[in-house]
Amino acid sequence: MTDITSLILDDHERFRRAFADLDDLDGPDELARAWEPLADLLDLHAAAEEAVFYPELIQRGADAEDETLDAVGDHNEIRDAVAETRRHPAGSAAWLAAVRQARTANSEHMAEEEDDALADFRQHADPGLREELGRKFLAFKAEHEGGKGIDTGDLDPERYVEEQERKAGKTPPDDGSLGIGGLKGER
Repeated sequence: MTDITSLILDDHERFRRAFADLDDLDGPDELARAWEPLADLLDLHAAAEEAVFYPELIQRGADAEDETLDAVGDHNEIRDAVAETRRHPAGSAAWLAAVRQARTANSEHMAEEEDDALADFRQHADPGLREELGRKFLAFKAEHEGGKGIDTGDLDPERYVEEQERKAGKTPPDDGSLGIGGLKGER
């Protein structure tokens, strides 16, 4: 099955298992060999979601703007932690702290995404679209395997949402806000 929501869940399970596998390892070489593919997949997964999934959620989701802002912010935290691991020798205290930071940020992100964004998308996107996006998601990951050619720098969540809404033909409010949250229409 190539439903994008299933593929994202499959990656989430890979992350959970790979982080758990790290718990059983000892020694810098062993840790580095296990961490590098996981770090690459964390970066690749975030980039693939931002290229394929979230632009479509913006067009269809009931709470898409909030979910997307949160997800991109989470991806930034994960990317920052992955980048921090690369500044330290594997197995060092600083490296272990950065891995822990990546694990915590990723665990929180997966829970929110599974409960909110993925559920929202399944409710508002037909199965054919989910299959088509799954094929695009897999193609993106294949093209950028091992993190080749992806930008691992942080994205501005608000700018990202505004750009995706503009591409989708949605017009942002004139007051400069994203038009989410707040007390719109309340007295």
